[in-house]
Amino acid sequence: MKNRAIGVLDSGVGGLTVARELMRQLPHEQIIYVGDTLRCPYGPRPEDEIREFTWEMIDFLVAADVKLIVIACNTATAVVLKEARAKLDIPVIGVIDPGARAAVKVTRSKKIGVIGTKMTVESNSYVRSLKHVEGQIEVRSLACPPFVPLVESGQIEGDYVERVVRSTLAPLIGQPMDTLILGCTHYPILAPVIGKVMGPDIKLISSGDETALEAAALLDYSDMEAERLDVPEHDFHATGDVEAFDRIASDWLGRTVRAKRLKLGKEGDVNAFR
Repeated sequence: MKNRAIGVLDSGVGGLTVARELMRQLPHEQIIYVGDTLRCPYGPRPEDEIREFTWEMIDFLVAADVKLIVIACNTATAVVLKEARAKLDIPVIGVIDPGARAAVKVTRSKKIGVIGTKMTVESNSYVRSLKHVEGQIEVRSLACPPFVPLVESGQIEGDYVERVVRSTLAPLIGQPMDTLILGCTHYPILAPVIGKVMGPDIKLISSGDETALEAAALLDYSDMEAERLDVPEHDFHATGDVEAFDRIASDWLGRTVRAKRLKLGKEGDVNAFR
């Protein structure tokens, strides 16, 4: 049990921001990562599709005999986390509550911005989580649909990216807040540009660090920490272009990644791979 892997799933490459923190804080734990790059982004999709696709990844990880699942996708967390916890006999962690707790820790004005996918913002999951931690928090939320396609295509810097980010964030620029939650795990990859656009007085919050801390605490409490002394080989899977995934993952993680192509959905069903 102890040396079984931690499963991490995301709609694409964004969950690598969480996986990197898990690798840093838990160096002896093996990671099995699944990125549904072929069907990304999840944010604009209807809830039933998000649920279906997320459960396909969960089922794959359960079949791989993982000891813990991290839903490293804010959209999937908002839709599936509660039912996954109810149905599975292994622990399941999301990224919304850890991100909210991290933001409440650092804000001084109690005015927090949240950016995320359309589904994450419309679910009000961050608003509920933030107000559960601190009832006096004021929240401004904004959906940022262009950001995930930028990251998935490897466009993370340059004049064009800055123009897109500035235009998308225009409703939040200059608004009274001191903290901005990057409420999609893709967004930390754009953090340098987002930080430049929002200005130095805005603290950017990524849920990766806090999620890894929660995973570490859970493993310790449950006596499920890995007993191996060596650094394990991690296992990466992508449903889309593995070469594109490998380029982004290798750059972000600072190590060579060779992902395996994973088929999800019904064989022969075109809609499953659109």
